[in-house]
Amino acid sequence: MSRNEHTVRIEPHGRSLHVAADQPVLEAALAAGLNLPHSCKSGHCSSCRARLVAGEIRYPGGRPPGISLEEERSGHILLCQARAESDLTVEARLIASVADVEIKTLPCRIAALTALAPDVMQVLLRLPAVERIRFHAGQYLDVLLPGGRRRSFSIASPPHDSELLELHVRRVSGGGFTERLFGAGGASDAQLTVGSLLRVEGPIGQFSYREGQGPVLMIAGGTGFAPLKSMLRHALETGSGRDIHLYWGARHAHDIYEQARVLEWVQRHPRLTFTTVLSEPTAPEAAHSRVGFVHDAVLADHPDLSGIEAIRASFPPHGLPAGRLYFDSFDYAPDAGRR
Repeated sequence: MSRNEHTVRIEPHGRSLHVAADQPVLEAALAAGLNLPHSCKSGHCSSCRARLVAGEIRYPGGRPPGISLEEERSGHILLCQARAESDLTVEARLIASVADVEIKTLPCRIAALTALAPDVMQVLLRLPAVERIRFHAGQYLDVLLPGGRRRSFSIASPPHDSELLELHVRRVSGGGFTERLFGAGGASDAQLTVGSLLRVEGPIGQFSYREGQGPVLMIAGGTGFAPLKSMLRHALETGSGRDIHLYWGARHAHDIYEQARVLEWVQRHPRLTFTTVLSEPTAPEAAHSRVGFVHDAVLADHPDLSGIEAIRASFPPHGLPAGRLYFDSFDYAPDAGRR
């Protein structure tokens, strides 16, 4: 081990890793094939929160927003931002439900591109004929880009219909990958069209549909509908008898880009209910949708969440156990890659 590395012991997995002094602990764990709980990788969502048992860490930008001062004082850290200042022992969560899938890196081709909204593109990916990615509804994959960069996208298709992998890609101004998809890349960037070759890695993530008996509350914001689409199709098409209420929040009506499809599901499946919530509607839009923020609408309809499984800060005080709160969060990250 070099002088610029530390040993990190991950419990209860019983794994020891060598972590470079400037390397996030989570990054080292993922590179070693240990798929610890994580989501946004930017310090916002708290999915990678763990307990520091021994040793010292630092955060390059100070305490990240995904962990409170009280949590920090109680010994918790965010692995995606923590850098080891010494040898460490950390206690991370075990997620058994996604432990049986193999993370693969595979080539694929773009099979179809369909504009779902002015700034949302449906991308269908075809893997090699002899390969499949086995995943759980709700997980995501990374598109691998030159220079070690990667972009994360939830898989919108369900596990039982995975011949083509469906992604929902929102256009990001100045984003090299998304601009190429929308035909607005720079002169030196090849446009991404049907037939273009990509490399993907997945499945990744612990946000997935949990089988059970009680009602399910699903909450989407914008293209956050993508993993919920996978979950909905899985539940509806495999005969689940659970009551499901989907809330989809956005700014304007066109941002609810698959409303017609969801309404078709509602007609066919009486156990599914659907509520749209617009935060910046026009007058005509306001007449056909709830107005405000989606989490406020959820709490107005369900003030007692003690008996409902939900898809962070405002829900536990209303009775939702933290262990039954599942979520995923992607930030628009800079062009940084995994080591």
